[in-house]
Amino acid sequence: MKKILLIAALTMAPLFAQVEGDIEVPYIPFEVKMGKGFGEVNANCLTCHSFGYVTNQGRQSKAFWRGKVDKMIVHFKAPMTDKDADIVTEYLFEEYGNGKLK
Repeated sequence: MKKILLIAALTMAPLFAQVEGDIEVPYIPFEVKMGKGFGEVNANCLTCHSFGYVTNQGRQSKAFWRGKVDKMIVHFKAPMTDKDADIVTEYLFEEYGNGKLK
């Protein structure tokens, strides 16, 4: 019984924490390139994650970007059509690619 009370007390303790003053969440702007296909990126990608996910990948090959798009569709169930996947891949390669196909 003592263990249950101890666990309950430890679990509830953060609810009583107080912070003096305002808490400010930092704003981090990500440079977004408005190229052909950005509408599809906005509709299919940015509904789930920030643009920082793209820019943090660095300049990559077309195969890399296609792999990322396919991963979002297969593993994370992004509701993207094949046409939109092609457009998003092309946008990512044109705006954030390294010029290499593989």
